[in-house]
Amino acid sequence: MTGALLAVLAGAGTHLVYTSLVLGQRPLRTGARGDQRASARRRDWLIQAGLADVPLRELAAVIVTLMAGAALGGFALFGGIAPSVALALFAGTLPIASYRTRRATRRAAAMDAWPRLLEELRILTSSLGRSLPQALIEVGHRAPSEMRPAFVSAQREWLLSTDFARTVHVLKSALADPTADAACETLLVSHEVGGTDLDRRLLALIEDRIQDAEGRKDARSRQAGARFARRFVLIVPAGMALAGMSVGTGRAAYQTAGGQVLVVIAIALVVSCWLWAGRIMALPAEERVFDV
Repeated sequence: MTGALLAVLAGAGTHLVYTSLVLGQRPLRTGARGDQRASARRRDWLIQAGLADVPLRELAAVIVTLMAGAALGGFALFGGIAPSVALALFAGTLPIASYRTRRATRRAAAMDAWPRLLEELRILTSSLGRSLPQALIEVGHRAPSEMRPAFVSAQREWLLSTDFARTVHVLKSALADPTADAACETLLVSHEVGGTDLDRRLLALIEDRIQDAEGRKDARSRQAGARFARRFVLIVPAGMALAGMSVGTGRAAYQTAGGQVLVVIAIALVVSCWLWAGRIMALPAEERVFDV
């Protein structure tokens, strides 16, 4: 019973730490304003990960399947309920970690693409005489595949309403990207106010985006070795656990009450080290300023 209680507490603590440090959520925070901000962050997170159209039941089914498999594997390995529960709770976070990696990949691709898109937009509006809405739609046709659905939605809105403000709103909502926010607001202000400053402002925005992308690429390349070593936080303890089963009465030791408690503590420590390592290597996330 003590082992099961420790497993539940360890799992709950892991969930709270993960959602707080990785997803930026505060599950225990109350208040309408805090709930609205948390809801907006969750919405942006799902959009950036490409999960806006994925039903929650599918995500829940994947999590439940992984938890069941981990629980069975933990019981077969350690012969106890407490480690099985702890492993199941940890396995339940793996889809979120996978989607987080996917989100980071998509955001990196968008960050690399925006300077080129902005340069094409600048050429279309300054040299070829395209209107801002037309240039924005044409640029969207050559955007990366992950970004094209957002531009298609914006094009549909423009064809239906010919309201550039609503078109920009749709594009910003569908992309949920800080660079998209800055670019769209620049275009919207230029469209409504007019003037000849658009080319200069786009050039400044392009230069800023290039510098930011290059800086992040350099930081990620410097972290390559540390990120590779981080995988051993999971691999080495798992290998030691398997080796311990084959030495003397190792398997029987796992099944004792003290062994069960120590296994749960070890799992909690491994998860904590994994999250801590990911936290200290995380690059500062660019926040949306003109979010909707």
